[in-house]
Amino acid sequence: MTHPFLALTESDREEMLRTIGVASVGELFRDVPEGVRFGRELDLEPALSEQEVYAHVAELAERNADASRELSFLGAGMYDHYVPAVVDAILQRGELLTAYTPYQPEMSQGVLQAIFEYQTAICELTGMDVSNASGYDGTSVAADACYIAKHATGRGKVVVTEATNPQVRQVVKTYAAGFGLETVEVQHRDGVTDLDEVERAAADAAAVIFQQPNFFGCLEPAPELVARAADAGALPVAHVDLLSLGVLEAPARYGAAIALGEGQPAGNFPSFGGPHYGFLAAREEFIRRMPGRIVGETLDTAGERGYVLTLQTREQHIRREKATSNITTNQTLLALGGLVYLTWLGPQGLRELGETCLSLAAHAKQRLEERAGLEPVFADQPTFKEFAVRVGRNAREVVAAARERGVHPGYALGRDYEGMDDVLLVAVTERRTPEEIDRLADVLAEVAR
Repeated sequence: MTHPFLALTESDREEMLRTIGVASVGELFRDVPEGVRFGRELDLEPALSEQEVYAHVAELAERNADASRELSFLGAGMYDHYVPAVVDAILQRGELLTAYTPYQPEMSQGVLQAIFEYQTAICELTGMDVSNASGYDGTSVAADACYIAKHATGRGKVVVTEATNPQVRQVVKTYAAGFGLETVEVQHRDGVTDLDEVERAAADAAAVIFQQPNFFGCLEPAPELVARAADAGALPVAHVDLLSLGVLEAPARYGAAIALGEGQPAGNFPSFGGPHYGFLAAREEFIRRMPGRIVGETLDTAGERGYVLTLQTREQHIRREKATSNITTNQTLLALGGLVYLTWLGPQGLRELGETCLSLAAHAKQRLEERAGLEPVFADQPTFKEFAVRVGRNAREVVAAARERGVHPGYALGRDYEGMDDVLLVAVTERRTPEEIDRLADVLAEVAR
């Protein structure tokens, strides 16, 4: 029996076996010892028709809850921002529908130019001199920054603030073992990083990684934090939210050496956690230490503008021990989505978006206190679009109860931080309305405490 989507037929199989010189597939594997063979047919259900497979997959998909069916105030690194239709309209064009960086500039000018424009946008937002063509996500680029810092400073320790995304911290620790780096965490005090502890920890560190806004949604004293790290000879590395940069200072302006982060909020749906893209930008002095690829603009022999892969500091192109990255691809397609989104939004739109998030989050704090009696944990700290509240009992139980009412109220911080089992991290983006915020407050009034 042949399959309509597979070219291999029984006659093809027989011809291959004759060419090899064996009579059957069983004889092909005769040298495999009987003791390691499976010994029976796989216990698989009968094959389904295309129509049956479609119905089955549709039924499975219905089990997923997403932001279009469940009112979501979930953040903690993945955010429900609006993605305009133009993003998918551009991404689905055949000439751009690839996740891979093109090798042949003469055949790939459109994709290379798109990457160049993406790099330009990231540099304009972060204030940095150079950006790579994107990374896998906001966690792996943080690990890449550690390697840059190790080579640039010759030091063997990395400092990460406790208020940085727990997934980022874990990935940095995992990579650090391979880099031969020690990792040290600096605790927060009242929701922001302790500056004196940073100064002490940074004394012999290659880098100090912090998040702005941090994982609790609070704004770090970034200029002072960067100054303490730089004075100790460590590279200040800022993990930032791109969509905050319409209202917050660019990392380069307060002295960060490297800026990086998760690009999902800009032009990508949450997609149940991925795939997304990471961005990484730095001062020009680190350009030859940056991971991945960098697209550059040049002139061809006719004097016309053209684009090429200028730098590829990875193991496929240079000696392994001198490579700054073992990543063999990047997220070109998803980074293009970010470029389309940022272009659609524009500078004024980015500012208005940030102001909207600020206003709605402040409104949510007020309504949760008025209607549900829930106060912010870090009441004295300014926040951007997230804030933490105590809910009076185990936050995971509160989340479960609220979801039964069609509302995902936020992220239970006790999953990552001791002493915060009753704390909920609430994210409010421009997609949430005042009426939806009131609904959140009413639901939490029922299920909290």
